[in-house]
Amino acid sequence: MAENVSFEKVTKEYYDVLKELGNIGAGNATTALAQMLQCKVDMKVPQVRLLDFKDVGEAMGGEEQIVIGIYLAVEGDITGSIMFVLERSAGKALVSKLMGMPATEGDFTEMEISALKEIGNIITGAYLNSLAQLTNLKMLPSIPDLNVDMLNAILSVPAIEFGIMGDQILLIQTVFTDDVDLNGYFILMPDLESYAKMLGALGLTI
Repeated sequence: MAENVSFEKVTKEYYDVLKELGNIGAGNATTALAQMLQCKVDMKVPQVRLLDFKDVGEAMGGEEQIVIGIYLAVEGDITGSIMFVLERSAGKALVSKLMGMPATEGDFTEMEISALKEIGNIITGAYLNSLAQLTNLKMLPSIPDLNVDMLNAILSVPAIEFGIMGDQILLIQTVFTDDVDLNGYFILMPDLESYAKMLGALGLTI
């Protein structure tokens, strides 16, 4: 039963499956990013970690840093949310490539924010599509919401949800490599019932 699903029961076998979901999703997102930027983008093997929520900020380099957070709600067979968090410098580099001109100093302009939303929409869309194809489950993303703020403020959105849903998340760190390393983080947050559905679709049960 879904109400009996808990992260404590996610054994190594389940964790390996979750890691594979992360690997495939991040790989497809990288491919989509390369097509969008029309240049070769390599991806270092992503780190996939199941973390207590309170440890996420430290794992991502500190809660005080300024980051870009792109957040989508997910509906369909799977319900929950997904967040893509990008270091500010990485966001500037991606915007510069996409727009074909140097990024501005200081705050992001409206045009740069629009470009970031497009980047975030394509990356998260590719990620969700790969999960949907792998599990044969329908996942419908909402329109992305983008914020530029300190990491602890960005993380406050899923923190509110996880006050109800649990206290651990799947954190997928992906380093996109062009001429520089661009750090990005996927935070996958299906509700506990949806975790059970995803694993069940892959022939595993809790």
